[in-house]
Amino acid sequence: MELVVDFGVKKMEGEAVMRSNQTLICAPIMADSVDQMLILMQKAKSSGADLVEVRLDNLKSFNPRPDIDTLIRQSPLPTLFTYRPTWEGGQYAGDEMSRLDALRLAMELGADHIDVELKAIDEFNNVLRGNKSTKCKLIVSSHNYDSTPSAEDLGNLVAKIQASGADIVKFATTAQDITDVARVFQITVHSQVSGVPIIAMVMGEKGLMSRILCPKFGGYLTFGTLEVGKVSAPGQPTIENLLNLYNFRQLGPDTRIFGIIGKPVSHSKSPLLYNEAFRSVGFNGVYLHLLVDDVANFFQTYASLDFAGFSCTIPHKEAALDCCDEVDPTAKSIGAVNCIVRRPDGKLFGCNTDYVGAISAIEEALQGSQLSVSGSPLAGKLFVVIGAGGAGKALAYGAKEKGARVVIANRTYERARELADVVGAQALSLDELSNFHPENDMILANTTSIGMQPKVDDTPISKEALRYYSLVFDAVYTPKITRLLREAQENGAKVVTGVEMFIGQAYEQYERFTGLPAPKELFKNIMATY
Repeated sequence: MELVVDFGVKKMEGEAVMRSNQTLICAPIMADSVDQMLILMQKAKSSGADLVEVRLDNLKSFNPRPDIDTLIRQSPLPTLFTYRPTWEGGQYAGDEMSRLDALRLAMELGADHIDVELKAIDEFNNVLRGNKSTKCKLIVSSHNYDSTPSAEDLGNLVAKIQASGADIVKFATTAQDITDVARVFQITVHSQVSGVPIIAMVMGEKGLMSRILCPKFGGYLTFGTLEVGKVSAPGQPTIENLLNLYNFRQLGPDTRIFGIIGKPVSHSKSPLLYNEAFRSVGFNGVYLHLLVDDVANFFQTYASLDFAGFSCTIPHKEAALDCCDEVDPTAKSIGAVNCIVRRPDGKLFGCNTDYVGAISAIEEALQGSQLSVSGSPLAGKLFVVIGAGGAGKALAYGAKEKGARVVIANRTYERARELADVVGAQALSLDELSNFHPENDMILANTTSIGMQPKVDDTPISKEALRYYSLVFDAVYTPKITRLLREAQENGAKVVTGVEMFIGQAYEQYERFTGLPAPKELFKNIMATY
């Protein structure tokens, strides 16, 4: 899906950052009264929006002519008027002719855009009787709250909307899988040829990248909210995140796409880290949250060079290895990858930076307390790994490489046994762990998601059992100090947080993604502030 478009650079009033694209950010304005809407319009302007969508169906009392006139005259930004009926996912449940007449009135009084549903466009055109404003752009829209149709059906939908007399085509579908978004990108790119502007969104968390990548694929606008959760459709990001997290103004046809593949994935701080680093050196890339169900299907669908690199987290680290054309020998030994790079020939190369990040952080914490002959403070230590997934494999492999005696504890003993056989370790079930204390000064490493937000009261081991450990590491970094680490500290153990592993593994990934040296101080500063 290579797209070449000549975007002129324009500068918004009061905006210091030059734009690399013409895609607009539209703020939905939803309030009970006209006065409240006017306040939100000012907030939209100061937040960096380009236009506002006035949702008339949210008004509790509405006097069409004076209210629309006030909203248009006093809006600090260009306007888009929407009066969404309940049958298309909106709030309006009244008379249809009154609704369409209000939209006609908005056009007459100077609105910049109005949105009319495809199902109502014939009736609306009858209301207009040919008196269409030349200033006002007519958006004809269709919303599918269940699924994303086939590419053929979407193409037919776009053709039908174009034939209705639309100045701008708009459709929104729902993502059942992240691969649904690819069809919408294809339609968006194809629509550039016809010259009719298009707004194409995929709703829900799995559709998030459709909202962020509009500038790359040529979308007319995207919707950004003023506050988290105050959305007019599922999955809308905030204006602040569009501008400051995803560097929306700098995205363009040549922007390379990176992201973290996981399930769940919205908790990840990776986009914060990489996008800030990209911006600091002017690297033309964007890093996204990618909620993926089926890794093989994902890579098969997003096979173009545009999709340049991926971090991989729970539960996909092992399955992702099988999708790679080439795997680093260490990652092959571990049996899991957490970093995948698409090479210029399109082949996928996988490696594992987890063990480097975690083991280095643990060694650093131990350093000074006991330096062994081999040079690693881990040599000879009893190293207990909780979890037998991708991260567990990486930690077990790394600890063994450093000369530690490794024990694997897992909910299902069979998986612990399988990993223990591979790395040459002892296996336990998680239930046995609290009574396992053959010696003091052991090291514990949790590689599971136990204790991660929102289940912050969970812990994989009792506080009493922690007294046998001199150092405890937790791969979970949301929250930074988990219950496991807090109770370990209370018992006098040293602790290493998941943040330290996260930063450590990110160094190599960044260098593989960009070919540039990792900005280590920047990474540390970003994670210190969250």
